[in-house]
Amino acid sequence: MKAYELLFFVNPTLEEEDREATMLRIDSTIAAQGGVVDNIDNWGRRKLAYEIDKLADGDYTLIDFHAEPASIDEINRVLRITDAVKRFIIVARTDRD
Repeated sequence: MKAYELLFFVNPTLEEEDREATMLRIDSTIAAQGGVVDNIDNWGRRKLAYEIDKLADGDYTLIDFHAEPASIDEINRVLRITDAVKRFIIVARTDRD
């Protein structure tokens, strides 16, 4: 398995239970693909460089995980169809393998 990190943000006005449901969906998708979540770091509310969907701020979360490279496509697909996630990026971490 390779090391990856996922950085995403949601609308900061999102209810706490909706935010937790989004986190649970992402976590369960990683686990369903045979991955293991190493660390979840909630960065909190940050100002965006430019407005996205009329939002000036976003609630950021960083997830470190290990997964097979073939499973990244499915994780990307789930993140794209999750309405609460406004933007995301998954980066391979060669320094953590």
